[in-house]
Amino acid sequence: MIDQDSDPPPLTREQQAIVAQPPDALLLLVADAGTGKTHTLTRRVELLAAAPRDGTILVLTFSRAVVYELQVRLAAHGERVQAAAFDTWALDLLTRIDPSANWSGIPLESRLDAALQHLSTGLVDELYDDLLHVVIDEAQDLAGRTREMVELLLERVDCGFTIAGDPEQAVGADGPGFLGWLREAFGGDLAEARLTQNFRNRTWEAASALSHTARLSTLKESDHYADLRAALGERVDVGRLGQGFAGEALTRYKGTTGVLCRTSAEAMIVSADLQRIGVPHRLRRASGDQVAPPWLGSLIGMCQGALLSRPRFEELAATPAVTLELTDGRLWALLQRTAGGDPADLTLELARLLDGIAAGRLPDELTAQEPAQIMVSSFRRAKGLEFDRVLVADPGPVPPGDPATEARLLYLAMTRARYEMFRLEGPDMRGLAVDPGTGRWSRPRASMQVLEDDVHTAEPAGVRDFLADAAEVQSYLATAVQPGDSAVLERLYVHGRGPQESPPYVLVHRGYAIGVSSERFRRDLSRLLGDPAEWPRTITGIQVDAVRTVVGSATAGAHAGLGPYGVWLAPRPAGIGQFIWDRSDHHER
Repeated sequence: MIDQDSDPPPLTREQQAIVAQPPDALLLLVADAGTGKTHTLTRRVELLAAAPRDGTILVLTFSRAVVYELQVRLAAHGERVQAAAFDTWALDLLTRIDPSANWSGIPLESRLDAALQHLSTGLVDELYDDLLHVVIDEAQDLAGRTREMVELLLERVDCGFTIAGDPEQAVGADGPGFLGWLREAFGGDLAEARLTQNFRNRTWEAASALSHTARLSTLKESDHYADLRAALGERVDVGRLGQGFAGEALTRYKGTTGVLCRTSAEAMIVSADLQRIGVPHRLRRASGDQVAPPWLGSLIGMCQGALLSRPRFEELAATPAVTLELTDGRLWALLQRTAGGDPADLTLELARLLDGIAAGRLPDELTAQEPAQIMVSSFRRAKGLEFDRVLVADPGPVPPGDPATEARLLYLAMTRARYEMFRLEGPDMRGLAVDPGTGRWSRPRASMQVLEDDVHTAEPAGVRDFLADAAEVQSYLATAVQPGDSAVLERLYVHGRGPQESPPYVLVHRGYAIGVSSERFRRDLSRLLGDPAEWPRTITGIQVDAVRTVVGSATAGAHAGLGPYGVWLAPRPAGIGQFIWDRSDHHER
């Protein structure tokens, strides 16, 4: 994360030439891995926002973490800088056009279709009549409807832009890609610049993949993949992570570590291995996941009445329960945006704020995943991240699919390290596949992927299936449960609830019940096991991805003594759960 109190590093001549471009410049910035692209873009936005010319700066990216870091660094410029991930941008467009519609309740592709339609007909032109500059990060990955939206925006608005990307890290682009369209659409008006000085990879072993950069476009894709894998094979081999000595080596290391795997399923298997040997870590979530932070529920829980005044908000924001690297003014503006209000308003309507939270309209800078000393991630989800040490799981011979994409994903993973890079033996994926009935990764009668909505949230924990003091559970969630903590699901009773539903399972953290399984979990477990005669006694290998703020039944919350707003905390699980069977069930029946 960005340290607000530290001075940013000085700009190189390459970076300064980009930062100093005028606001109306049409600039394509090609940046190799580790060359300070995000730092350069941040300084450019900072300079544009400080310029005397009126207008807003729109920043679009795939990464919520980048959005958060930009907002932290540029908080002094208030609403003049509007940063969002692409999916949030589409939702924001639709909400501003028709705030009464439940846009978040429709599938993402349908939202993108609707936003694209509004852009093409010019209905959103007035929203951008004061736009000074557009900044787009990771442009090489633009594809499908998102790419079409960006192309329409750039064609319709009359302002400058800075488009940054690295063709060698493109993992989802269409055909020649967005960068090719950009060159064709703007021709001689488009200025191009390149960042070449590497700052991330500070040792020869960390930089071992960089020698392949210039060859990516000349080698056959399969040859390039083979060369990169050979370079990975030259790194020190640490074997698999399921052994105790590997865990000890990871926990002793004082810097940050990234454990990178080809797919999210492999990352979950590695995470389960680390949990088994007691290594604290985090699983990298998908960039599109929105998780309302727990401090938000704490803040709302301290409110009284239907309106929150600005002075009262500032009092609450100063309490230990609300911890965020944003100024009170910036946080107030973001909450007003969630509620559809004006940042200049002196009161905030809590009902509209709750609607915004339930609809997933929280700005990206409020939902970014917290950093961790050890992060386990797929190659794709590691884009934009860097670590002191990286362990790359060997993906094996050329995997099925597009060889060019596989080569670029491996290149992406091998350019994340600052100092050290090691080869890791790939996890054991035998028997693991996506179950067609549930869409979950699973092994027959052995394991099942646990999803973020597998914990019931419509009512607070302790009032359904297992009884507990709901206020005490909330206090425990707020103070004792940390992101990355291990948890298990324990079966409440032997028999299922119906012919196609398992018995409820309680999510247990260090012996303390913190949630109960959702209906979807119970149905999917039944589908996966075929409504068996017995059910797993315990499901292990689960991680608490986060404790999040949820909006549920106001009546249930009030009856549980949690106030009138229907807001509380709930755990968000992740991982591939391993089934533990208890054969004594036969005797119980």
